[in-house]
Amino acid sequence: MTLFHRSRPAPPSGPADPDVVVRVEGLQRMFGGFTAVDGITFDVRRGEVFGFLGPNGSGKTTTIRMLTGSLAPSAGRAWVLGTDVARHPERVRRRIGYMSQRFSLFEDLTVEENMRFYAGVYDLSKETYAARREYVLDMADLRGREGELARNLSVGWRQRLALGTATIHQPELLFLDEPTSGVDPVARRQFWDLLYDLAGRGVTLFVTTHYMDEATNCTRLAFMYRGGVVADASPRELVGRAAPLLEVRCADRDRAYAWLEAAADVQDVYLAGAALHVAAAGLTAPQLAFRLGAAGLEEVTVTAVTPTLEDVFVGLVTGR
Repeated sequence: MTLFHRSRPAPPSGPADPDVVVRVEGLQRMFGGFTAVDGITFDVRRGEVFGFLGPNGSGKTTTIRMLTGSLAPSAGRAWVLGTDVARHPERVRRRIGYMSQRFSLFEDLTVEENMRFYAGVYDLSKETYAARREYVLDMADLRGREGELARNLSVGWRQRLALGTATIHQPELLFLDEPTSGVDPVARRQFWDLLYDLAGRGVTLFVTTHYMDEATNCTRLAFMYRGGVVADASPRELVGRAAPLLEVRCADRDRAYAWLEAAADVQDVYLAGAALHVAAAGLTAPQLAFRLGAAGLEEVTVTAVTPTLEDVFVGLVTGR
């Protein structure tokens, strides 16, 4: 696989394009001698569902904190909705929504009190709040639970309430930092249905996640790794650029892994469920099956497979 550039080519300085809602140029954040975010450059266009992917510790949350004005960058600049975040963080905060990993709720407040608190933060009128309250209750399926403490809600309902409070002021841009962390697969699917509904209403979504299966829900992706952006494209484009893979299944997977890892013409091998995925340029499936059989491995099946986004990410970080 060809290694992608760490950042996209730098766009013109500043938010000249009105369709660009987030512009990042050379953004860096250091904590002492540790570089958490390493000079990244990218932009997000209006109406996108922008996925910011990467393992824990790759710099995703630090980037979000800089873009929402809660953390100053060490170097570089960022504009959100045309405003320089470092210079005018309060202007930015009033026009965006933010939902953190912990759902940003006050667990000792009721559903109603959480909604009223956030309506007050954004200075909503009584009339506006009344309309938005109805929306949140319907969206979160919380009618009849207005007096229930947030901590007594199921994780899925807390997640929906947090989304409702983050959007109660109808922001143009919504940042969601690992919003489905710790949520069961059914609740995650339902949550993404709600995000699609928001996108259909014209809200631009900036979503961080370490779940690769969620990447296909996005219109464009940026992969973070060790503080840098190592790829930036649509899911289809990323998969289309990936090198072909061979999937190996056999009776003794551990022994097959050791043999493949030592083979000179195998660029990479890693676990993929019950199988092994192998990058071996120039080797066909029948050739590899023959060689594994000749090495004494039994019940060997080798199949050419289309890479997934997880395969793409493995290829990016291993440099093949």
